[in-house]
Amino acid sequence: MSRAKKIILIIVGIIVILVGAATVYLLKVNNDVDQAISKMTKKIDYSSKRSDTVDLKSGEPFSVLLMGTDTGDKGRTYQGRSDSMMLVTINPKKKQTMMTSLDRDIYTQMVGYKGDENVYVAKGDTYYDKLNAAYSLGGTKMAIESVQKMLDVPVDHYVEINMKGLRTLVDAVGGIEVDNKIDFTLDGVHVKKGKQTLDGRHALEYVRMRHEDPKGDVGRQARQREILSKIIKKILSVNSVTQYKKYLHAVEDYVKTDLSWSEMLTVVKEYTPAADDIKQTQVEGQGEMIQDIYFQILGLNSLLEEQNTLKQQLNLPTKKKLPNLDDDDDNQLFFDDSEVDKISAGTHYDYTGYGKIIYPIDTENY
Repeated sequence: MSRAKKIILIIVGIIVILVGAATVYLLKVNNDVDQAISKMTKKIDYSSKRSDTVDLKSGEPFSVLLMGTDTGDKGRTYQGRSDSMMLVTINPKKKQTMMTSLDRDIYTQMVGYKGDENVYVAKGDTYYDKLNAAYSLGGTKMAIESVQKMLDVPVDHYVEINMKGLRTLVDAVGGIEVDNKIDFTLDGVHVKKGKQTLDGRHALEYVRMRHEDPKGDVGRQARQREILSKIIKKILSVNSVTQYKKYLHAVEDYVKTDLSWSEMLTVVKEYTPAADDIKQTQVEGQGEMIQDIYFQILGLNSLLEEQNTLKQQLNLPTKKKLPNLDDDDDNQLFFDDSEVDKISAGTHYDYTGYGKIIYPIDTENY
């Protein structure tokens, strides 16, 4: 398989490169690989913004929501949150792939949340929280539908990997070299400043740390991209079927996706041109304290621009007005960024009386 084809597999997600890079040959000589793929496959019944399913065989542009969840390790067996989220849009005719990072603290609607024994939600009411809470409140389904609502574009597929998956994958590739800029200790694991090779245990804390980073979650996202890109380079340098099988089994219990094996192979065949140009963007807003909780509030114009950029990438019609404003309360989610480059905290909308913030389940991590 050519390097270009391997690259496009990376864009779809870790699962695709791990399975696809070995090609059909692996399936012919290793029955347990087929079983591993079955372990990872999980279809989600969510409301799509598309009326028709994307035809991958004809090379139609499509999107994949990549999610890194904060569970699977450190004794965390609960649902967890999707602390790392990225919408990848792939357009082979434009020969372009776009990777759009989504800040975990974005204040947005929890689509489909019906409340629980502690929180009453009246029928028809709209409730808001941090974007990463959607996964903890309603799993992959709510996460996908909330992202669709916020960005006003369809999510066609998803890939998610938990903390244990990242940790075991780093160990499987023999560690990752970094030049750490910040000396820190997190959960009893010390990561020193300077050049070093991180094993899975230390790499996990390297991509989790944010409080000591002056850039906060933006800095953490940069370290996540760094580790992922270096894992990818190591995987690309290997041509051994045995090694690919090792990588696959390292994550088979920690990765979920709705991409089937045949869809993965179709992507390899039809979407290679999209690897020619890979762009990166990030959806983030203005920091705001609401009832002593930190959120990112999105700008009206900047979000509209991001939405239209994604629509152009997916060959969908753009809009002149933020469609999220069609709902009664949703204009309270944004601030007017028409006149200024940056708004200071507390200078835009008064949130009193609009919606209700669902307080975090795990306050230590918010």
